[in-house]
Amino acid sequence: MTTYRQARRRERRFGYLLSFPALLGLFMFLVLPFLMAVVLSFSDQRLLSPNQAEWVGLRNYDRLLSVSWLVQEAERSELGEVVRTAEGEPEFPALRTLLRGDPAYREYREFTSWQWGEKRYVLLAKDPRFIQSFLNTLLFVMLVVPLQCGLALGLALLINRQLRGISVFRAIFFSPVVTSIVVVSIVWTFLYHRDVGVLNHYLQALTFGLVGPIDWLGDPDWAMPSIVIMSAWQACGVQMLIFLAGLQGISQDLYEAAELDGAGRWSQFWNITLPGLRNTLVFVILSTTVQAFGLFTQVDVMTGGGPQGSTSTVMFHAVAKGFREQDIAYGSAVSVVFFLVILLIALLQKKFFDAREAK
Repeated sequence: MTTYRQARRRERRFGYLLSFPALLGLFMFLVLPFLMAVVLSFSDQRLLSPNQAEWVGLRNYDRLLSVSWLVQEAERSELGEVVRTAEGEPEFPALRTLLRGDPAYREYREFTSWQWGEKRYVLLAKDPRFIQSFLNTLLFVMLVVPLQCGLALGLALLINRQLRGISVFRAIFFSPVVTSIVVVSIVWTFLYHRDVGVLNHYLQALTFGLVGPIDWLGDPDWAMPSIVIMSAWQACGVQMLIFLAGLQGISQDLYEAAELDGAGRWSQFWNITLPGLRNTLVFVILSTTVQAFGLFTQVDVMTGGGPQGSTSTVMFHAVAKGFREQDIAYGSAVSVVFFLVILLIALLQKKFFDAREAK
């Protein structure tokens, strides 16, 4: 018994020894930077500054998360009538003057506003670009996850066939993944170019000049969908291989029995393929969601966060604040809050899939 316990202890120590390099790498490049970001977020540390950093408490988080609102009444003349513009719309006092004159709103800026009758409702934030970046990130995730996963599953079904030369198509479909995302972004920037881009040329040719040219990366309505399409195309190869492994793990006997029972292709896919890929789908959706939240390189290369902030993401905003504006403390606060948001969303997704599997 003593010899068995000694052997188990030796095996345990040997396991710790083998895992030490990987654990050290995780600590040095993941855990330690996050802990440093947490500490820096409570200071006013600048990236390059001769001044000593000072402890500021929750000031960075207050600047990041503070949101308020106000209601503006339309201006009135001496007779009490509403002053209107040349277009007949009610005229309101200058918002900047109001914000500067009230100490409670001095640090706030307009995020968005809407008019209802003779009143104007204004949503304010101390960092409206962060809110816009966060909403842009959510939009990107909601668009790219179903598109990328659906495209990957379709390609996996396509190449999961015993055909001559199918390995060539597997390599072709996977090749964008091993290509530098910077290179891919530059190439797609040329494809999206308004005047000389191939995409606009084909679009005009197919529609006989009725559609286009579209300013894919210069129009706020098209910039984010353009990045979504490029990102899904570039990264779907990884999910394709995962789905392919899951498909090859489904017994062919199930499909043969379904064919004998007269089941068609769609019935086999719905009742055999999807249930057989349940665990694979959960993993792919979770990993793709976490990866999508980290969108940065495509935005940095293709649009620089524009136009009008329509493609700015939280990661891009954090890097811009921390390195370009050298406010490393505030950039750290953005990163910490964003990490907690991603963790919460991943846990909620996992709980949702577990609950569905339990049913």
